[in-house]
Amino acid sequence: MYQILKQIIKTGIKTETPPQVDESMRVDTQRLQQEILDVFGGALAIRQVDAGSCNGCELEIHAVNNAYYNIEGMGIKFVASPRHADLLLVTGPVSRHMEIALKRTYDATPDPKLVVAIGDCACDGGIFGESYASCGKVSNVIPVDVVVSGCPPAPTAILQGILTAISARKP
Repeated sequence: MYQILKQIIKTGIKTETPPQVDESMRVDTQRLQQEILDVFGGALAIRQVDAGSCNGCELEIHAVNNAYYNIEGMGIKFVASPRHADLLLVTGPVSRHMEIALKRTYDATPDPKLVVAIGDCACDGGIFGESYASCGKVSNVIPVDVVVSGCPPAPTAILQGILTAISARKP
């Protein structure tokens, strides 16, 4: 036990510095909920679609849903069916075998619908581009309202993209 304590004292604290608070990301929750009510008449429901990604963007989307970012506290929730969704979060370059599934998901989402492309691959095809196996960017298959670049984008950037899509749709 003594050796372990000695090693801990010798090594010291080796943790990252905590992220700085980004004041631009502080959102008045009531104002945001009112905007969501104005546009959608209820809570914002998101359907996440992986169109062929490496899952890096999905990890960051899961982070948006954790207790630190607390997207559900703002009246935004994830749903399992596109028929219940208001917004599609699409990640990855659209692989050829996912092209029809993505179109069907888009068609099944009721109007008014929003589409946010998450990550470099969804925005411009990324390192995959267009090929025999990839349609490239999401906008080659369905209309996109907002793009969030990054490989993968930070949770704050994803949240900002969602908020931009909501604000752009506000009547």
